[in-house]
Amino acid sequence: MTRVLVTGASGMVGRALLPALTAAGHQVAVSVRRADHPGLPPRLFANARVHVVGDIGPDTEWGAALDGVDAVAHLAARVHVMKEGAGDPLTLYCRVNAEGTARLATAAAAAGVKRFVLVSTVKVMGDSDRGRPLKEDETPAPADAYGLSKWAGEKALLDVCRHGRMNPVILRPPLVYGPGVKGNMLSLLKLLKWAPPLPLAAIDNRRSLISVANLADAIVCCLSHPKAGGVYFVRDAEDVSTPELVRRLGLAIGRRARLFPLPDGLLRLAASLSGQSAAAARLLDSLRVDDAKIRRDLGWTPPYDMVQGLGEMASWFASPSAS
Repeated sequence: MTRVLVTGASGMVGRALLPALTAAGHQVAVSVRRADHPGLPPRLFANARVHVVGDIGPDTEWGAALDGVDAVAHLAARVHVMKEGAGDPLTLYCRVNAEGTARLATAAAAAGVKRFVLVSTVKVMGDSDRGRPLKEDETPAPADAYGLSKWAGEKALLDVCRHGRMNPVILRPPLVYGPGVKGNMLSLLKLLKWAPPLPLAAIDNRRSLISVANLADAIVCCLSHPKAGGVYFVRDAEDVSTPELVRRLGLAIGRRARLFPLPDGLLRLAASLSGQSAAAARLLDSLRVDDAKIRRDLGWTPPYDMVQGLGEMASWFASPSAS
């Protein structure tokens, strides 16, 4: 039995990971920013030791939270913001995602933690796949402040572990979907609920995704597998085009997607004129990852297919908690 500290346990991935850890026989400790977090079901932390650590950054005190801990699953992060309003977003991202990770990794190594699993992001590689699925040994090329900060966090963890006995594992998931999803996926669900015609039928791309249940399973694998170490891409078993994803989302929520074709160039022009070029790129460009390494080295395969993952998300979307 392993005692695992989970940061960011109240977030979308954390809510899926905690029961998966308990089911796998691990003891769980969690860190939270505040004791009275609104909207959290009491049962979420029922089997966990809870530590209030405040904001995560270069000065966070981790001593009590790490007491007796064998492994860390570091999920907490300043996440990608759709409409960034900060004057200096890179500094804000780095304070949490880079300096905060460095602080936790240093404290964990000093406390004798044996393994540190960092959930990073495919965005350390940029916003497109350059014509083929991305592999772990390619040079990162982050295109925004969020991606830069997560890459800095990866490097900070590896630097700490280079000088000690703690084993680092870095997971780079693509778009994560499931109950509690936010951002583009939630916006698309809300749009599909009203079933307007969408000019997406002619898009010819492929994107990797991963359900939150599959990501939680991969984290559990990386915490416990004796050979886990280094960087891994993870994904669902199939990649989909934007039109296919929209059609599947429509089926999942009981709304038939009504798609019609517009040329790629026209969609990009319209997005540029409206200041939405980045959002359009996420719909139009391909972003695939190659997950052969984790399959080969750890024998991990996603236990849930995309139909199951979208169905779980659709059930949540139809519930009162999604509103």
